[in-house]
Amino acid sequence: MRQFGTRSFDEVTVGALAADAGVTTGAIYHHFGSKLGLYEFVRADVERRLLDRMEGAADAAAEPTAGVRSALLVGFDFAVREGFPRLLGTPPAGAERDRLTELLAAHSTSPLLGRVLAAAWREALAAVADGADSAQARAALAAIGP
Repeated sequence: MRQFGTRSFDEVTVGALAADAGVTTGAIYHHFGSKLGLYEFVRADVERRLLDRMEGAADAAAEPTAGVRSALLVGFDFAVREGFPRLLGTPPAGAERDRLTELLAAHSTSPLLGRVLAAAWREALAAVADGADSAQARAALAAIGP
């Protein structure tokens, strides 16, 4: 999680993943088939934890606009605090469902708004991953609101 959370997929090597996990590269290939297989497993796990938090925040709000704003900020705080800005700052690869967009669309006034908000949320995380101040990125995210 640490490797994929802070570095791009292309920057992470199987050797670094194995060393960080204290296992052999063969163990990674045996259990996940490839670096991509491990990446998809890690991303699904992290994304599930993220979306649970965001769903709870959206549902707890008294009105939909406040719920979406709360979900965006709770999700951002989780991703930054746990060290996942790079991993969650990129959209899912290939034909994977975009569950973040689906969640935001379900709590917004239109599916297109969910897509736009997901892109802004990811861009705020990508900026943090590239060295931007997280407080400034969070403030920018809060300012766009739904």
